[in-house]
Amino acid sequence: MLRQFELIEKVRSYDPTADEALLNRAYVYAMRMHGAQKRASGDPYFAHPIEVAGILTDYRLDTASIVTALLHDVIEDTPVTRHEIEELFGSEIAELVEGVTKLSKLELSSEHLRQAENLRKFILAISKDVRVLMVKLADRLHNMRTLQHIKSPAKRERIARETLDIYAPLARSIGVHRICTELEELAFAHLNPVARDAIYRRLDTLRHEQGGAVSLVSQEIASRLEAANVPARVFGREKHPYSIWRKLQRKSIGFSQLSDIYAFRVILDTEDDCYRALGVIHRAWPSVPERFKDFISTPKRNNYRSLHTTVVAPKGMRIEMQIRTEAMDLVAEEGVAAHWRYKDTSYGFDAEHQKAAGGRDPLVNLRHLVQVLEHGGDAEELVEHAKLEMFLDQVFVFTPKGQLISLPRGAMPLDFAYGVHTDIGDTCIGVKINGEIKPLRTSLQNGDVVEVIRGGKPVVPPDWRSLTVTGRARSAIRRHIRQTEKEEFTRLGRATIDQIFEAAEKKRKDVSLRPALDRFALATEEDLFHAVGRGRVSPPQVLEAVFPGLKASEREAATARRQIEGGKAAKLYVRGGGLTPGVSIHFGECCSPVPGDRIVGILESDGRGLTVHTIDCERLEAFEDREELWRDLQWTPEAERNSIARAKLVATIRNAPGVLGQVCTIIGEAGGNIVGLRMHHRQSDFFDADIDVDVNDAKHLTHIAAALRANPSVETVERAKN
Repeated sequence: MLRQFELIEKVRSYDPTADEALLNRAYVYAMRMHGAQKRASGDPYFAHPIEVAGILTDYRLDTASIVTALLHDVIEDTPVTRHEIEELFGSEIAELVEGVTKLSKLELSSEHLRQAENLRKFILAISKDVRVLMVKLADRLHNMRTLQHIKSPAKRERIARETLDIYAPLARSIGVHRICTELEELAFAHLNPVARDAIYRRLDTLRHEQGGAVSLVSQEIASRLEAANVPARVFGREKHPYSIWRKLQRKSIGFSQLSDIYAFRVILDTEDDCYRALGVIHRAWPSVPERFKDFISTPKRNNYRSLHTTVVAPKGMRIEMQIRTEAMDLVAEEGVAAHWRYKDTSYGFDAEHQKAAGGRDPLVNLRHLVQVLEHGGDAEELVEHAKLEMFLDQVFVFTPKGQLISLPRGAMPLDFAYGVHTDIGDTCIGVKINGEIKPLRTSLQNGDVVEVIRGGKPVVPPDWRSLTVTGRARSAIRRHIRQTEKEEFTRLGRATIDQIFEAAEKKRKDVSLRPALDRFALATEEDLFHAVGRGRVSPPQVLEAVFPGLKASEREAATARRQIEGGKAAKLYVRGGGLTPGVSIHFGECCSPVPGDRIVGILESDGRGLTVHTIDCERLEAFEDREELWRDLQWTPEAERNSIARAKLVATIRNAPGVLGQVCTIIGEAGGNIVGLRMHHRQSDFFDADIDVDVNDAKHLTHIAAALRANPSVETVERAKN
């Protein structure tokens, strides 16, 4: 723990004008207020705010931020009020402390709703002052560093999951790469230690095999640049395990096929030098097509600027390079914190310095989340849509007048329309991309010029949700259709409760549901049915609340999760435009769609009804010229929250004793249920296996595939298509 004088000296090392008396008062006040409180580790509680303050000194934040870090828990954990903080430390610090204060005292009905309400208030607070977010990130970072001291595994998992879903993306949104990376790695260690250890073992082997080559490549790059009179600092860096894990999840490739486990950073003096260095490198080695990105001329939304390129070096080694100036490198690592500096007679955030560095307001991204909040909806939707807004893989598209619009990768025209303005999205009836009329399901590409065709009256079909990826667009669409779907959720919930009661040889109509209403803080039975239909409350929980001590058996609990099957009942799983009453729906065996996949329907000409395909199914090529047969579809909440689906994986596995058992164990530990296993193309070294597995959704399937790819004995894993 930092001692008082050490903390003050760290602050004065970058801000000689820091108010030493104020820092002293805050330090002593925090120790006195937290008194004898203890953390789960057994350490005095006041050690936590002091360590949080120490983290912020590493980013050279102003005195008000450091004082806020020292006081950030006193309102929640001690009798201190905001009024008292304001009297002792001023209104600025009182407002910051209130913004950072955890909101665990909210009287809400479930942990999920509490998380969502905390996020709602937190986003509103940080959208006013980025210092609130910096303090909160430092607070979460120290909590994650000491997470192992919490005894409850469920609580550790909840905190780690929240860190990965909310706080790491927030850190990325303001460019604080170092904090983001450490949060991801700490959460990964708690959520999936088996995969993390497997990746570390692979990295250890790779270091032994390629460690010398990395040094030689760095020297070769530096010598080429020096010969061209472009002096640079060159060094290699290893990809972090969680970053590798994410790539294994996103791409159907094995560990050995990753080309950027080692990347090389080229640091230069000026922006002109960056482009000169790029020319030298591309003349020396051939570049890999479609692997060049210019984030200097078009920075990322978090102000990240750099040139990225991949080249093929001698012996066929693919090398990823990041080319940037010292200033760009500082922003890449520290984000918004890189712009805290001494100017004139005061120390603080320098907006002019940030603008001169090519950046923009760091709170722009967070204000998009505020717009999501303004569309209303329940807390669960807020969490879903906020997460969508915070992931930053992006494409750059233009309006016809040349305005640059930044959108997440995979965005479609409706995302663009809502990104320009909500009214434009609501009245969109078509789109032109690069002057040609295109379907609304078209994925936008970098450089596209998008023109929205508008109608007179807002019309928002329910199936539009499958044509968007941004939280802003989805929340606006949800605002329109929320009322129309409540009745369906209620009906589904009522049927599901009846089903599990009957499995337990009980009848809902013979008993009062009041105990369940009281337990889940709901007013009416209709509210309870709606909550079950939406997946917020599980049917076994209702059964146990009404009949205390009676727990649903595994068989009964399984009845609450329906296997997705075709036929007329498939309307419980998919919805969309053009579905006529009574139409028979089938799920294509060619691509085996699972909830979470982007899906479309093809109206079969032989009268067999509608066949559901994933958007990337190769069978769709046969219908490219038959627009009248296409139907835009999406999964219903019932499918996404309360069902299981069968998916197919194809794996190439090393032919060795015990390997097949390892594969089955990995799938089981990841929560998958193997229902079919076929081996073929058996050779002396490898064999192929077709694996049919029941999963919750596409994300679950991706998780299983990534876990398999992390195993050294599994060469490739792909989802079976066609």
